[in-house]
Amino acid sequence: MQIAIVLYPGFTALDFIGPYEVLRWLPDTEVRFVWHAAGPITADSGVLVIGATHSFDETPSPDVILVPGGMTTIEHARDEKVLDWVRRAHETATWTTSVCSGSVILAAAGVLKGKRATSHWAALTALKALGVTPVKDERVVHEGDIVTSAGVSAGIDLALWLAGQIGGEERAKVIQLSIEYDPQPPFDSGHMSKASVSTKASATALMAKDMANPTQLKAMTSLLWTGAIEAARSRGKRKRGRVASSR
Repeated sequence: MQIAIVLYPGFTALDFIGPYEVLRWLPDTEVRFVWHAAGPITADSGVLVIGATHSFDETPSPDVILVPGGMTTIEHARDEKVLDWVRRAHETATWTTSVCSGSVILAAAGVLKGKRATSHWAALTALKALGVTPVKDERVVHEGDIVTSAGVSAGIDLALWLAGQIGGEERAKVIQLSIEYDPQPPFDSGHMSKASVSTKASATALMAKDMANPTQLKAMTSLLWTGAIEAARSRGKRKRGRVASSR
């Protein structure tokens, strides 16, 4: 089984490291880190550097696709080569998955059209603009052969669920114990429904510092504009169809 994890400049480390640490323990599995070309890719921290092991062209039909999120996701959701690869690979993949804002890339590629999906709470608006039904109260959302997860740490939950589907529940439990995944956080502010008003405001401000740069703002504007145009065109087609059928 071949697992392709998309790495792009500005990815969030835990988004892919968590799932990687789970999925690499599945039997007979090859994990590839894919991008336009093999080579170093820098995380959104600007410090951590991970090597892409293969190019998209070298990895045309993986069994599992995993797209992580990051502060630059919106920018890469406008990259046609990324979107074309996602579309083609999804056609033959057993599972197409995302962590955090990685679901925005899946949505931009069109594979989430009309489906339920989740993401980081800060990216749910972008999903809705791209014709997706955003889910804010489920950590992992399973729609056929597509699985999306909420922000960052939720990728571990997604990967364990996926490990159970691929390797069986007992294997998934063994992996869970091997990585000693037994969350007992000292605070209870891990979801928007639980956090205080001040915590929500501070978290939003913290993330805005990294996202509010000209490149990302331009990419977000373009993505939302494209979504709005497509929605308007779809409404027009439906309206014309109703008029034609009534004649």
